[in-house]
Amino acid sequence: MIKQNTIDLVFETARVEEVIGDFVQLKRAGSNLKGLSPFSNEKSPSFMVSPVKQIWKDFSTGKGGNAVSFLMEHEHFSFPEAIRYLAKKYNIEIEETVSSDEDKVAANEKESMYLVSEFASKYFQHVLWEEEEGKAIGLSYFKERGFTNETIKKFNLGYSPNTWDALTKEALGKAYKLEFLEKTGLTIVGEDKQFDRFKGRVMFPIQSMSGRILGFGGRILTNDKKAAKYLNSPESEIYHKSNVLYGIFHAKQAIAKLDNCFLVEGYTDVIQMHQAGIENVVSSSGTALTSNQIRLINRLTKNITVLFDGDAAGLRASIRGIDLILEEGMNVKVCSFPDGDDPDSFAKKTPYDELVKYLDENAKDFIQFKASLLMQDAKNDPIKKAELIRDMVISISKIPDRIKREIYIQECSRIMDISEDVLFSTLAQMAQKDLSEANKKFKQEQKAFEVVKNESTETIAKIDVVTLLEKSILEILLLYGHYEVEFENVFIQFDENGKEIETIEKVQHKIYERIYLSLQEDEIELANPIFNALYIDLVAQFHQNEDFDKNHYLNNLIPEHAEVVTDILMNDEKYQLHGWLDKKQVFVKEKDDLEILSRLVTETIVTFREYLINKLNHELMLQIQAEEPEYSPEEIFTMINDYNKLKVNITRRIGRMRSDYN
Repeated sequence: MIKQNTIDLVFETARVEEVIGDFVQLKRAGSNLKGLSPFSNEKSPSFMVSPVKQIWKDFSTGKGGNAVSFLMEHEHFSFPEAIRYLAKKYNIEIEETVSSDEDKVAANEKESMYLVSEFASKYFQHVLWEEEEGKAIGLSYFKERGFTNETIKKFNLGYSPNTWDALTKEALGKAYKLEFLEKTGLTIVGEDKQFDRFKGRVMFPIQSMSGRILGFGGRILTNDKKAAKYLNSPESEIYHKSNVLYGIFHAKQAIAKLDNCFLVEGYTDVIQMHQAGIENVVSSSGTALTSNQIRLINRLTKNITVLFDGDAAGLRASIRGIDLILEEGMNVKVCSFPDGDDPDSFAKKTPYDELVKYLDENAKDFIQFKASLLMQDAKNDPIKKAELIRDMVISISKIPDRIKREIYIQECSRIMDISEDVLFSTLAQMAQKDLSEANKKFKQEQKAFEVVKNESTETIAKIDVVTLLEKSILEILLLYGHYEVEFENVFIQFDENGKEIETIEKVQHKIYERIYLSLQEDEIELANPIFNALYIDLVAQFHQNEDFDKNHYLNNLIPEHAEVVTDILMNDEKYQLHGWLDKKQVFVKEKDDLEILSRLVTETIVTFREYLINKLNHELMLQIQAEEPEYSPEEIFTMINDYNKLKVNITRRIGRMRSDYN
């Protein structure tokens, strides 16, 4: 286990905006930072980071927390892994109380797969640098490709020995389980033997955005025509090809900084470009580009420049991915290299300044590039030209932004020498067809939804009321629980003539004490189990610690509880006194005015108790209609009358009756 002093140091050192900035492009929005949600496919940013409070909130999914919880949510780290990641990022030495072997035993299945993959990567690197076969074959190959020692180490390149089970034997000897070697695809298990998937190949570890080893790509170096030139890890619990971009770990900061991403085809393209000084480059690793891969880039930048090989066949095959990029609302440029060159070979022979100049001068807008490429086939053939124009309009129709669509229609009209009216008409026909299909699907889904909605609307409405009230109590506790303010206790007494006399006693209480005593008076528990657990915990925290620190408290919560607390902290401007004061037409200079706090606490508690009384009265009324009521009608009416008297008494504390939650 990691020692507590290391954990505390990590929390004190890590900056949430720096950690999340490695995964999401953040832009200033007042005192906060804003970006696209990394947890949902959204077009408008609703992901907020607060550098002041050191928390984040994703309003599209409801998730939230601190730097550690972000890594646990986004990278599926365990708590210790998130701490290790941050310790490495901030150069903090980790002190542990038990050996790493015990950590291996305690790791769950998914974590075990990560551990096995990390071990394999280190093993392949060891073979490459330390063993004769690795140096003679693997290292020589990388040197021939022009990679420096620094580059080879930076990308963790390695070599898998050309023997059937070298990795498998080594891993089993180090107490790694065959089960996880098989699940990661490193070992192929047969009926009577097991062997290494990547034997005799140079190895390219595939890393997540945070640097975790997800899988491998292996290139064979012999001329064996029966074996695939490149072999990737199979799909697994930790490796999904459609969600991964090779090089994203090394490119993410440069992509965000330069606000552009170069997209290439292969592993060596990425490495050679990176070595040449172009670091904002990633690859789809030889697979067809997917929407999830594009969204990964979209978190860091809205701009993609696709780099193509010089051969025409490759251009036509690869250009199909552009429509997908356009659908995601990205800005696309395309750059091709001279015949016979690809990003790898061109970067290898071109000095940095010339390479940057070439990319800048030869990157064309997608519509210009597509027209120039496909017009070579159309030439003077009117039918082919018509097909080309339709193909370009289809691409334009994928763009979600209406203004951009219109600009591209105008550009297409100019390039192809055809009227804008015809192009707009064609675009409208496509949109109508898409709308018709969407409406048909919507109506089918709506029928199913109506059944569920009719059954649950009333229940949801009731839950929302009590949830809002209970959340208000938590908000006051979290934001103001440690404040000591003056409250009024109202007593009803009778004089010798039986006349009511209202007596007011002023008392000093910490806010958390006042809330606790008030709810305890009626033996009230919060209905929401998470809210109730937080309520009990917060009261205990205030009781034990005079100096309550919200951020420290948040750091030690489980994810479900942290999400609720983050929601309150990120929205404290919304939940603090402003809205309440505006509604009551009360004006103060400072939001922590003690008298106003006292009134806010009293009204919230009274409103909550009143709601519960109304709820009890409603349940009693239903008893009258029951076939076998628990009480007689007379008893029920007496109880309702008593509850109404109680409601009158408690609402005297705020000088009015409420009917909002009848």
